[in-house]
Amino acid sequence: MTTLFTGRIRPLSAAAPALVEAMLVDDDDDGRVVAVGAAADLAAQDPAAERVALDGWAMPGLIEPHGHPGTAAVLLSDRVLDLRPVVVPDADGVMAALRAALAAADGAPVYANGWDALLQRGLPDPGLRLLDELAGSTPLVIVHNSGHSAYFNTAAARLAGLDRSTPDPVGASFGRTADGELNGVALEAGAVERVAAPLLQAAQADIVELLGAHFADVSRRGITTVADLSWNPALSPAVDALRAAGRMPLRLRWYEMSRPGGTPAPHPGRRGGNEESRLEDAVMRQVGVKTWTDGSPWIGNIATSFPYLDTAATRDLGLAPGHRGASNYTAEQLHAIAEPSAAAGWQLACHAHGDLAVDETLDVYERLIRDHGLVDHRFRLEHVGAMTPAQFARAAALGVTVSLFVDHITYWGEVLVDDLFGPEHGGAWADAGAAFAAGHRATFHNDGWVTPAEPLRNMAVAETRRTRSGRVMPGGTPVTRPQALAAHTGNAAWQLFSEHEIGSLDPGLFADMVVLDRDPLTVSAEELASAEVREVRLGGRRVT
Repeated sequence: MTTLFTGRIRPLSAAAPALVEAMLVDDDDDGRVVAVGAAADLAAQDPAAERVALDGWAMPGLIEPHGHPGTAAVLLSDRVLDLRPVVVPDADGVMAALRAALAAADGAPVYANGWDALLQRGLPDPGLRLLDELAGSTPLVIVHNSGHSAYFNTAAARLAGLDRSTPDPVGASFGRTADGELNGVALEAGAVERVAAPLLQAAQADIVELLGAHFADVSRRGITTVADLSWNPALSPAVDALRAAGRMPLRLRWYEMSRPGGTPAPHPGRRGGNEESRLEDAVMRQVGVKTWTDGSPWIGNIATSFPYLDTAATRDLGLAPGHRGASNYTAEQLHAIAEPSAAAGWQLACHAHGDLAVDETLDVYERLIRDHGLVDHRFRLEHVGAMTPAQFARAAALGVTVSLFVDHITYWGEVLVDDLFGPEHGGAWADAGAAFAAGHRATFHNDGWVTPAEPLRNMAVAETRRTRSGRVMPGGTPVTRPQALAAHTGNAAWQLFSEHEIGSLDPGLFADMVVLDRDPLTVSAEELASAEVREVRLGGRRVT
């Protein structure tokens, strides 16, 4: 069977015109595109095709190249109090929401997500003393909006099996008092995981429903493929259950988390772009391995050559004048973590925000590429807030690709310039234009639950470099509309080694598409950001 889709279709393909009237899809080949072109020509090619008129402007389905749906499914569920600044904008609202949740908990553990002292000005120090006073014997854990730290009370430490004898995970740490007791702060993934373990374990009983609800929400935003950069393979059976029930509205590409001394999964030995690639699971498969060089700008632990400013905001964060963050690992430690994955043939994806962290990661990558004779490795740098034009050029020369967290500009633009780094360094944050100028097939992302999944707004802010309040960043380079669209379509597909199946509406690729209420190529950036998603199709089949 075939389906003839008609309407206003932008394939975003080098091989097709900018706008076509129709697309023919083979339903018996998992919904792959047969041809695009004039409606009359395609109707004549297959007169028996079922006809579907698309109401709006169709384009390739959007791709989130750096998400965390496995964790977001829990943190954004009703099991967790949502304190993110996009939901609770001020400190008074945060504290009121916490008190209300604790009062209703009746002693059951309370988990909250989204604490952000930079956007919710006036929040108190979230140390052990405050949380013990607030919650008493009720376990209370608050995850910072960045996901790079968490705060907990004595009862929560007891529930998670943590005490003064608990060792710091490699690349992470627990804050401690002068006499060695826990002070209620967990820094970086290894420590945050330990504090949140009871929540994540309890959620497993309902993980199929939690994942299903989260995937459905992501799909409604026009996303047809999402990458999970910290996937827990124990969740894979839940995805299998959703697929068996016909409830998987998107494709999943996942990265396992690296562990010091760990051994990666065996590599299947295939890459896209050939007939053998059709043996791959087109819905779900591992792409690479993820690691972290530094942390979050919002808590003071990114590795930069320049200091944080001395402002009221940085003092509230507990940062001393002249403070500089540090990497989670030395270059030798990072190399030791990444080397087994590179040797096994996996793509590497490394979190690196500060310019020193970027240099350290590129040094490690260059060594791995040379030692293993790697060519089409597509090693990734994630977020790259303070990455410079020279570093973008160096990365491109190494074949390293970048994914930028441009939505930082939307929510934290003023903070970056006025409170943390000044106009020179903060103003050029997430310089997507410099990435494209260096020759990158750059991508944009929202990093799971940190900011809402809003790829259309990512495209707009990369063009305008404008914050929510209307301020234009004093540095950095805007991108063009074709570059912005490519960041969440063709470039993202390529970055995920999936360009042989998704990313454009070319013949032979899946008919994954989103239908918008306006033309994504010609409307203003502001109109693009507010475009309505009318329907989403995966392999031609409507899922939203």
